[in-house]
Amino acid sequence: MPFDNPLALAGLVSVIPLILLYLLRPKPLQVQVPSLMFLMDIKEEKKRFYTSITKLIKDPLFLIQLLVLILLAMAAASPFLETQEALSGEHTVLIIDASASMQTDSRFSDAIAKAEDYVSKKNSIILAESTPVTVLEGEGSQATYDTLDILEAKATVADLSSAISAGMRLLSDEGGNLIVISDFTNWNGDDPVNAMKLAESYGLTVQFIIVGNDADNVGFIQGSIEAVDGSYTYTGVVKNYRNSRQVVNVDIENLDNGKTNTVSLNIPARSTKQLMLTNLGTGITEVRLTDDDSLMVDNTAYISIPKVSDRQLLYVTDVENLPSQVALSLIPTINLKQLDGIPDDLSKYSIVVIANKERALASNEISSLNSYFNNGGRAVFIASEALSAENAKTELQELLPVIPESVEDADNGVTLEVVQETRLSEDIKYEEVAMYQFLNVTGRIDSTTLVATEEKVPVLAYHSVGDGTVVYFGINDVTGENAWNNFHNLPEYPVFWFKLAGWLGGTGSVQDYNLRTGTISALAKEQDIETPSGTETVTRVLYDQSGVYQVAGKEIAVNLYNDRESDTTLEGDDVIERSQANDGPEIVRASSYTAKNYLDIYMIIIVFILVILELLIIRKRGEL
Repeated sequence: MPFDNPLALAGLVSVIPLILLYLLRPKPLQVQVPSLMFLMDIKEEKKRFYTSITKLIKDPLFLIQLLVLILLAMAAASPFLETQEALSGEHTVLIIDASASMQTDSRFSDAIAKAEDYVSKKNSIILAESTPVTVLEGEGSQATYDTLDILEAKATVADLSSAISAGMRLLSDEGGNLIVISDFTNWNGDDPVNAMKLAESYGLTVQFIIVGNDADNVGFIQGSIEAVDGSYTYTGVVKNYRNSRQVVNVDIENLDNGKTNTVSLNIPARSTKQLMLTNLGTGITEVRLTDDDSLMVDNTAYISIPKVSDRQLLYVTDVENLPSQVALSLIPTINLKQLDGIPDDLSKYSIVVIANKERALASNEISSLNSYFNNGGRAVFIASEALSAENAKTELQELLPVIPESVEDADNGVTLEVVQETRLSEDIKYEEVAMYQFLNVTGRIDSTTLVATEEKVPVLAYHSVGDGTVVYFGINDVTGENAWNNFHNLPEYPVFWFKLAGWLGGTGSVQDYNLRTGTISALAKEQDIETPSGTETVTRVLYDQSGVYQVAGKEIAVNLYNDRESDTTLEGDDVIERSQANDGPEIVRASSYTAKNYLDIYMIIIVFILVILELLIIRKRGEL
């Protein structure tokens, strides 16, 4: 008999204490009767060895308790029997296209109505967005109807192929039906027909249902922001998908200062027109096409310009004129103050950089940092001897996103690689950094590593402490003969510090505040964010709506900007035709699957029956 958890059979060792308990328990007091003493003495020696074992085996309580222990240990090991079961059609996976084009007229509501016709005994629902979103798994009909009632189309481009693959995984054991409902006008990823054929080859029933009709539309299909002469300029592109020239009125409003403006665009049929806005103010600016059409999600462009203010940065070091200090002092929006120690009050500093090379931080300095982090402070620790395990205090090591060990030499150099692509890796050639000495560290479970060595030693990592953020930068910036590396000599060095200060200080590249739908970003910890439709608590943000998101104190403008998704004249009939074509080789479909029939529940039932039987025996003996 196979087991899913064979290690649990170690619980059978528990029968040994049970046997010893019965063998060693006190015997009942026997009173010897003189008239029988002679007969008892004759048989005493012969039966001495067998008496205890015989009583043990004949005691029903011992047998019951022995069986209970054996059954419990085997149940914990999850025994099962494998059988071949016929594929079932009871489980239906409804894949609903939730892309931006599904907001055209009544396409999404029509998709919901059609999905209700396919609800079965067991159902799952997957929304096809830029990444598949499973909103219901293995539920009954009523739960399915309730879920369908609250679904809404998003503003991304659907990856139908990935959604079908996700549905295949849900049906991989018992089989079932895949119902794909979409307008089939545009998608990311592989051709959905190829995914359909693959699913059918595994014995699944796949059906494509098309919704939607040709419609008229005018909308934003592109948008970019650039810094020009100390101010920001927005360039947007509006496309007219209609077959006639359109005069489009555009309202422009800055939601922070209330300034408004109106312009008109004369756009020929099936053509585009550029819209340029200069000297944009900080905050959110809405650019709206005033005329309604069949697709409203692309009628408004959102622009976010971060509020830039002077930031106080504390630079703590025991060495003068380090490259990192020079790079930070050149950033115009930063007021840098250098100290040789950490003061008790850090509340006025938005960023603290600790660049001590030899002096380890004292307990009172660590306590000050701890309070600073709990109140939302942000700090960068630069690797050095002072952070090694033998020098840094335990309470300081606990604040770091890495566990420091010792300083290592690398005569042949250490190669760096980007672990996660972020704006801290854009335009920075980490592969050109030559490291000949480094602090050997191990990343903590709750930390995020952005750059590491080929041996997976974190070089750039961060995590949350309280409401604050702590960054570890493993590239020491000592110069001269004692230099650990050459990063400070590369032209990307000041760029890195500009990006890091902007990231920690809440500002930085304006592109980080203006995203396209479908973008995904990871947060340092679970937190509340404001989406265009409400508040969510997440660790990962999927920007699947057009509008303004409030994430970690930033106002992020999110727009569709997709020509094909805005083209409501496209039709998906060719996809339906290809899905119904029988032009490939004959597909041999599976008719059964290997099912695991677990026996642990039956063993637990037997244990309950034995326990009840034990209580009845004890009661009959008068011991209860």
